[in-house]
Parts: sequence; structure tokens; C-alpha cells
Amino acid sequence: MGLSGARARSWVAVTKVAQRRHVVDSTGESPSPEPATRRAALYVHWPYCQKRCSYCNFNKYIARGGPEEAALRSCLVTEARTLLRLSGVRRIESVFFGGGTPSLASPHTVAAVLEAVAQAAYLPADSEVTLEANPTSAPGPRLAAFGAAGVNRLSIGLQSLDDTELQLLGRTHSASDALQTLAEARRLFPGRVSVDLMLGLPAQKVRPWLRQLQELLYHCDDHLSLYQLSLERGTSLFTQVQQGILPAPDPELAAEMYQEGRTVLQEAGFRQYEVSNFARNGALSTHNWTYWQCGQYLGIGPGAHGRFVPQGVEGHPREARIQTLEPDHWMKEVKLFGHGTRKRVPLSKLELLEECVALGLRTDVGITHQHWQQFEPQLTLWDVFGASTEVKDLLEQGLLLLDHRGLRCSWEGLAVLDSLLLTLLLRLQEVWQQRTPVPGDWLAVPVSQDNARQT
Repeated sequence: MGLSGARARSWVAVTKVAQRRHVVDSTGESPSPEPATRRAALYVHWPYCQKRCSYCNFNKYIARGGPEEAALRSCLVTEARTLLRLSGVRRIESVFFGGGTPSLASPHTVAAVLEAVAQAAYLPADSEVTLEANPTSAPGPRLAAFGAAGVNRLSIGLQSLDDTELQLLGRTHSASDALQTLAEARRLFPGRVSVDLMLGLPAQKVRPWLRQLQELLYHCDDHLSLYQLSLERGTSLFTQVQQGILPAPDPELAAEMYQEGRTVLQEAGFRQYEVSNFARNGALSTHNWTYWQCGQYLGIGPGAHGRFVPQGVEGHPREARIQTLEPDHWMKEVKLFGHGTRKRVPLSKLELLEECVALGLRTDVGITHQHWQQFEPQLTLWDVFGASTEVKDLLEQGLLLLDHRGLRCSWEGLAVLDSLLLTLLLRLQEVWQQRTPVPGDWLAVPVSQDNARQT
């Protein structure tokens, strides 16, 4: 099917913007490696959806259309520039457009954000740029336009290959729609397409779900995520279960699906590199890896979260930041202050180490000794966990490994990580309280609302 003249001209313009981004990126030699506080990933939150799914409690709103996107685009560009300046970040390792449904955005918006980032920092031409997409908002020509805008990886919210389950979840696509979009995405982004599959739905059974997974293996690319349904208060699905309209999900069946599913994926050549994520042929998500390795990331857009060390304050700790939730309020604040940061909380040294443990152990690599020393040069992993009777029990049960490489979960342990963290975090807190304080240990004191308006 041919493109209309207006749409063709629009996408040519998008391509030119993306080309300007690469020109900015490729001038001169690649900068020398930056210190950790000058590198970050970037998350961009697009807050709008066609409709709210029955299970979702994310910060999202129904799109109103009209000139709203131009205003949002301008504010995303402004906030990206401001937070890059405030953080002192000079290199962006990856960009992730999430939501909401960012495939509803114009490719112009994606290109404009990427160009602004490349002008303010070093954005390598081959850096991972991911866009979340829903099948009904991502026809082939639109996906191609996102590729021209600078996107080089897609994450498709497939969720199920059963039409009844998709209706239960409030999804707007059918299984056929999902497979068609997946095929088109793989053609345009070979080796760079991820799909999500949910498990543990009300009345869902193990064998039919495994058949879905097996079918998906015939169609999927090299990255797949398995997510267990979480019933969230305030969602339609939560209300239906609470009122007895739907049966409550069976946690034992969900655990069986997860165990069976990860075995099927392992046999198909996928590496379980994180609790919910599986990849083959090296197709790991470098953006999400930054989260799990406790790296810095900037969050722009309504309700986005970030973690970074502000520039210009000697000895300042890393801050957890949250942007204003509601899009209209966020845009007003961006226009007034250059950014819509609603809350800034300095992280104590202990809180940072707790994040290092809780996030690092989600991966199959776990926490290496070298990685731990970047955050805590005084106490080693052996010092913290080696002498604990409770941790030794976990080691003897084969759920944890502590050796010359570091601390990590076994295959069996990764499936019960939440229960392991109760023991490990308690042990970390005990050792931390007993140690001799050293200069550079920070106190976690919430920053006031007025101070959040950093300029």
C-alpha cells in the first residue's frame, strides 16, 4: 500500500532529523571513557494510552489528541536538556521510551528528544534506543518511521496469544494482530525485538499457557520477558477479583508456570540473565542492565523516576528523583522551572548498598567483588555475608553462591529471590550498624518541595 503524500513528506522530515542527530554524534573521535557519575541511561515517559488495561496502575492517561503532543514534545526536550545540565552527565549509554504507549507518539517526538540529547551530551550512534509498542498502534510503516527517527530496538506488549485472555486484560489487539506486528518488527529490526508474555492470570492453567510459550518461540526474536500478573489496587481486574466476579490467581500455579517456562526457554537456547528476562545471541537489554547494575539514569516525562548525583555539590550523594505525575501540571512546571521534578531524596550509603544487593542479585551474574567495591571499598562481600549463619544455610541449600567471582543466586535461588533478600538485607543492615563510620557516609534526609526546584 502506498503512503499518502503528506505522510511520506512527514517521515522524510523525521529521517532528516535523525540524520542530524547522527551528524552531531559522529563529529570527531569518540570521547574518552567518562567516570560513572558522568554516564547515565535515559528513560523517557510517554503518559498516554488509547485505553487503560484492566491490570495496569502505571502513570498513564487517555490521549486527547490535537496540539497536545507538540507541547509535550517541547517539554520533554526542555527537561532532557535541564536534567543533563543539572546532573553533569556527558554520555548517554541508552535511551528507553516507555509509557503509557509511546508507539502512539509521533516519530517527530522521538527524533526531537534524541537530537536534543545528542546536542547536550555524547550519544553514540550505536547506543540502544528502545521504544515500547502495542500491536494496534504499530503498523509496519509507523515502525519504519520510528526506525528512521533513531529507534533501533522494540519492546512489544504482546502479553498473551489467547484472545480470551487479551480481552480479560483489556488489551486492544488480538493474537493475530500481535503476531503480525511481531513479524513486521522482526523484518525491520532483526535481532532487536523483545516481547512480553504474562503468566498467573485468573483461571489460567499451566498446560495451555506453555502451549502459548511454545507457539511464541516459533515467532519471537532473541529477547523475551515473562511477567507474573500483579493484582494492583485501583485496577479493574483487582475489583473483579475482590467482588468474586473472577477467581483469584493461584500463586502455586503461577510458580509452576514460571519454573516450566524458564526451563522451556533454557532448552530453546535462551539465557535467563535476569529474573524475568531471557535472551539468546547476546541480545540483552543494555538499558535495563544499567538499572540492575545500580547505574545512573535520568528520568524525563510525567511521573518518571531517576537516580543520579547532582553536579556542583562536593561530596553530594546520589539522589532518587520523581517527576510530577499529571501531564498538564508537569508541563506547567517544566515551562516555569525547566524541569518537573516533584521530589528529590538523597540516598544514604546503606540505601545505595541495599539497592546494589536487591537489583544485582536479580541477574545471573549477581554482584561481583569489583562491582561491590565501586560502592563500598571498606567492607567486602565476605565481610558482610561470609560469617552469617543464615547466609551459610542458604549457601548449603544451593540457593546462593559466594566465591571468588562474588555473590549470586543459583538457578534454583533465582526463582525464590524475594525470600533470599529478606535474609541478605537484614544481614547487610546488621553489619552496617556495627561498622566504624567513615567520612563520606551520607544521611538520607528528604529534600523539601522548594529545594526540588533546582535550577
